[in-house]
Amino acid sequence: GMAYAAVPLYDLFCRVTGFGGTTQRTDQYSDVILERDIEIRFDANVAGGMPWQFEPAQRSTTIKIGETTQVSYTSQNVAQRPVTGTASFNVTPELAGAYFMKVECFCFTETELQPGETMDMPVVFYVDPKIVEVAELKDIRTITLSYTFFPTAGAQPVAARAGNDDTQADTEFGG
Repeated sequence: GMAYAAVPLYDLFCRVTGFGGTTQRTDQYSDVILERDIEIRFDANVAGGMPWQFEPAQRSTTIKIGETTQVSYTSQNVAQRPVTGTASFNVTPELAGAYFMKVECFCFTETELQPGETMDMPVVFYVDPKIVEVAELKDIRTITLSYTFFPTAGAQPVAARAGNDDTQADTEFGG
């Protein structure tokens, strides 16, 4: 019972504290914008068994700390069947996770793509101005936002797909 309860408690701990680079979710925009720039880099990955091409629309952007910004990632299902996935995420340096505020993100829900379908996936975020008050982060100049898409729990294991028409596509893209 304790092991079962540990997972949601750890997840809650990470979301509240930003531990492990976990970003924060908010439903309000920043009302303070500093005159200090920060570069945000974007990274995209797919886990084994996920037959998607997934990439950021741009590799980086420079914003003002506190400025609300929207960027996009693009996903394409290269399999011959519908595929549902969910994205895990983090930022580096890990301490910055507590100050990386997401207002909207595709990572908040599961995403299903039909065979060959491409989807634009926006992220709306800002870096909390309080980041400059933290001794370890006061001189930070770059944060990397990284996503990894995983197939959701009803997806077929790789071994079960052997012989399917989309096996080649799955193999080519990490499956």
